Amino acid sequence: MKSEKGQSMVEFALVVPLLIVLLFSIVDISRLFHASLTIDHAGREAARAASVQLSDTEVMSAAVDNGSSISLSSSHVQVSPMENGRTSGNKVTVTITYPVDFLTPVVGNLAGSFELQNTTVMRIE
Repeated sequence: MKSEKGQSMVEFALVVPLLIVLLFSIVDISRLFHASLTIDHAGREAARAASVQLSDTEVMSAAVDNGSSISLSSSHVQVSPMENGRTSGNKVTVTITYPVDFLTPVVGNLAGSFELQNTTVMRIE
């Protein structure tokens, strides 16, 4: 019988890269899920602020404040119609587009640039 001292080391060397990619992929999916929930919540809060006819700066501020965990900025938020075009009974639309970067190099190279988008519509009071 031959010695099998190096077998476990070779198996370990073959399996570890796959486990690391799997671990980072789980982290990336978790970050995507968190960002999706956050922009959904920020969009709802911004649409609510717009529906009670607050100014555009207050609407953007509501979105940015509720999206602080993902560093959401006002450049990611669009409100339609603008402040002077809102009348009671009509609808206001808040759209948030957020770019996502992947931590896993393999997934990042395969997926390329990725954007999450959320659109919330509410009736103006």
